Amino acid sequence: MNAVVGRRTYANGAAASGKMMKPASEHKGCRTSANTGQASCGSRAGQGDLPTGIWEKVKNHPCYSEEAHHHYARMHVAVAPACNIQCNYCNRKYDCANESRPGVVSEKLTPEQAVRKVLAVASTIPQMTVLGIAGPGDPLANPEKTFKTFDLVAKAAPDIKLCLSTNGLALPDHIDTIVRSRIEHVTITINMIDPEIGAKIYPWIFFNHKRYTGIDAARILADRQLRGLEMLSERGILCKVNSVMIPQINDHHLVAVNKAVKSRGAFLHNIMPLISAPEHGTVFGLNGQRGPTAQQLKVLQDACEGEIAMMRHCRQCRADAVGLLGEDRSAEFTTGQVMKMDVKYDLEMRKAYQDRVEDERAAKVTANQDGLAKFTGEMSEITLLVAVATKGSGLINEHFGHAKEFQVYELSASGVKFVGHRRVDVYCQGGHGEEDRLSTIIRGISDCHAVFVAKIGGCPKSNLIKVGIEPVDQYAHEYIEKSAIAWFRSYLDRVKSGEIRHAKRGDATIRQGALISAA
Repeated sequence: MNAVVGRRTYANGAAASGKMMKPASEHKGCRTSANTGQASCGSRAGQGDLPTGIWEKVKNHPCYSEEAHHHYARMHVAVAPACNIQCNYCNRKYDCANESRPGVVSEKLTPEQAVRKVLAVASTIPQMTVLGIAGPGDPLANPEKTFKTFDLVAKAAPDIKLCLSTNGLALPDHIDTIVRSRIEHVTITINMIDPEIGAKIYPWIFFNHKRYTGIDAARILADRQLRGLEMLSERGILCKVNSVMIPQINDHHLVAVNKAVKSRGAFLHNIMPLISAPEHGTVFGLNGQRGPTAQQLKVLQDACEGEIAMMRHCRQCRADAVGLLGEDRSAEFTTGQVMKMDVKYDLEMRKAYQDRVEDERAAKVTANQDGLAKFTGEMSEITLLVAVATKGSGLINEHFGHAKEFQVYELSASGVKFVGHRRVDVYCQGGHGEEDRLSTIIRGISDCHAVFVAKIGGCPKSNLIKVGIEPVDQYAHEYIEKSAIAWFRSYLDRVKSGEIRHAKRGDATIRQGALISAA
């Protein structure tokens, strides 16, 4: 990946040259800061330089705003079983209640069942602001069910944002219907613009009542995807592009994909790691195609970060996911359970709750800005990663042993930058630590210098120290970014005094097939 590495070196040159830290309020819009190399949708303090209409669309959308995902939830309803393409990384026949992966569902719904589930979830989880339809097939291969569901939800719960995810093959045929249905956010999965590369990813497509294979199939798909993206952008629909990073197939090529979707008006680009565990039964999984390492993924994301923002907080959700990103509460809302619930959709209650969330966000922003302001003027070429155990709300509020994932931040003299998450198996089971799971957790955060936790036991603490990862529990229940800055300042002081020696860490493993809840 020499070309990508070269771009990363250039993009991160400002951070590596010892630039002074900038206060968070200077990070604006879906643009890249010249000082940090970080793109974000709206400043941490609020709207930034985004137009008011766009800000209203993204401010409480957990997928379109990295900051919002700490506070707001989404749900997907599985009303679209059919698909019009085959991907070598997909197997929709597989399901496991503890598996988080696109295309996976435990039960399919009718549009009527879906709207009742939406009302039940929104009444129980008032911070749920977005309804998405993402499968388990392709929503636009099931247009009647998809748009009927959206129409029913729009009438019953007008405050909920509507979101559609598609492979894009049928997209140009449904632009007018998308606009009429008040769908303001569309995600398109675009893995290639070169048909020769596409032929290695897609065995076939079904288009205009005919099956196409190989390069012909990939050429039609790429043309339809890019045309659909351009048409949506012209109509004012916010578009996110998902791309699956497949080493030695499209990893180099995704830089070109990034340029192509940016030029056609994409709002966000989300580069995700290939999930290819053999037990999922995908073509890539059975053929031994590996996914990227954490470092390989970050290098590519950094190389693609520019005027278009990169989404780094994606959880590659199930097609029936419910809750905050990083959690799944779908088991609480099966069809049988929903039918028994006394659902009372209280719009005023939801609004009042979300107003409190906004107050919480404002307090977080103020605290983080205060921490950054105190650090302004520090000079250092050191850049490092830290992992954080959190339940949400931007706080360090999870026990090490209870963490289902760790969020990873990059710290430098240019600021605090969210770079992704690492899903892990839960360490504590029934009050006891599972030592075999500890080793997998360590491999998942082995590129981090520290791990921030609300609490940690003696055994995992000593094992982390042995491998050079510092357990940090003195900032329990405090804001992540403010705490990270305070710790980083202390770290730099220790390096300057000679108390410790800074050393680069190695790569980390992106965990596949991890549990999303304790057994």
